[in-house]
Amino acid sequence: MLVAGARRTGISVVDVLLFLGARVTVADGDPAQLDTLGDRPVARTRELAALPAGCDLVVTSPGFRTDSPLALAARDASVPMIGEPELAFLLGGEPEVCPDGPPRWLAVTGTNGKTTTTTMLEAILRAAGVDAVACGNIGLPVVDALRAGHPVLAVELSSFQLEWSPSVRPYAGALLNLAEDHLDWHGSMAAYGAAKARVLRGEVAVGGLDDREAAALLLAAPAPRHVGFTRGAPGPGELGIVDGRLVDRAFGDRVPLAEVADVAPPGPPGEANALAAAALARAHGVPPEAVAAGLRAVAPGAHRGAVVAEAGGVRWVDDSKATNPHAAAASLAGHDRVVWVAGGLLKGADVTDLVVAHRGRLAGAVVLGRDRDAVAAALARHAPEVPVRDVGGGDDGPVSDRASDTASESMLRAARAAAGLAQPGDTVLLAPAAASMDMFRDYAARGDAFAAAARTVAGGAGPRGAAVPDEAPSPTGGGAA
Repeated sequence: MLVAGARRTGISVVDVLLFLGARVTVADGDPAQLDTLGDRPVARTRELAALPAGCDLVVTSPGFRTDSPLALAARDASVPMIGEPELAFLLGGEPEVCPDGPPRWLAVTGTNGKTTTTTMLEAILRAAGVDAVACGNIGLPVVDALRAGHPVLAVELSSFQLEWSPSVRPYAGALLNLAEDHLDWHGSMAAYGAAKARVLRGEVAVGGLDDREAAALLLAAPAPRHVGFTRGAPGPGELGIVDGRLVDRAFGDRVPLAEVADVAPPGPPGEANALAAAALARAHGVPPEAVAAGLRAVAPGAHRGAVVAEAGGVRWVDDSKATNPHAAAASLAGHDRVVWVAGGLLKGADVTDLVVAHRGRLAGAVVLGRDRDAVAAALARHAPEVPVRDVGGGDDGPVSDRASDTASESMLRAARAAAGLAQPGDTVLLAPAAASMDMFRDYAARGDAFAAAARTVAGGAGPRGAAVPDEAPSPTGGGAA
């Protein structure tokens, strides 16, 4: 068997395959990653365009496209190529791996809000006394959660993972929303939506009714039971909000679940995520009181709208996880007057609608990264009154560790430019609307650089003037849509 990719998930795949007695070859273009395999009894190769002799299965990291040389080689040789979630789903039926039977999958996907929703779902399940764990694109490989024996899995799935998971059918799956993202990988919006819709093939399909694309895919889903969620008043078979309360009309008769005030992060995106998490938990049979208890236990994750500095009446907010225009729109909508820090890898997405919708709240914009010209051009066409500062960056190909200092310097230039545009009462908001890999290792590294630059420019002042300690290193992996 060939394992393509030797990072965290790849190593977990190697370990479970070795446990099952398989003969394993590991491929990774980075020799340093191959070194992390230690003394595991595996063959190692940097070849990413051919299969080793006798290979009968390829387990791939989600970054490999379906038209990559390795995928084409597997197809030509009639060798199955699957992702780690698919492997985990198949191994759920193996007594050696799951002696108590396969776990129940409650899965979450969408362009935005996946990690927040999955975190909420895990918290609600645990509040109900369920032995559950969040896994998948959120960081913990599904095979590790499987081997740990958890009977219920809250699984975050990206479109990449779903593309490589033809057999995965979660008991209940939620599609939160769908907007342009990763079109360079999938090739079209239709293909991207088709990958996301795979989460709706189980017993219960959950979809966001306030999102036109998600609602259409829910309507077409083959699941025997459809459950919608909306921030408005719910109809029969739906969850929604009535008089400041989350209410269930799908798994009960107008059952109150939680107060809107229990939801963090607050605001429309957080409320939608909480409704989706509640729907999945209720599909599993969780009682109403556990929904409120779980939601109250959730704290917003790093790089998702965190205030990282405050000085002179200006707040600095890190929403580096806003890696596409849809997420950036939700982020901008939460602030009245913004100096917007944007740019990176747009991956084929268009920022025109984003600029048109939010130009009235922009006090200024700072653009950086490889596709900054596209952001600047949209601002020039549709918000010519907004002052724009271009600080460069992202022109020299994919980032390496050696380039991290240069990227940090670019972010410091961006922070200084933003400070020059901001007035008391403004928010300097990092909501890039783009991926980070042109300049940074991942969105977490980008957020850390912004936080450090903000503190430098703001004189080291954190929220409400308190000193802010250095953040612990953020886990890598995940983050794909």
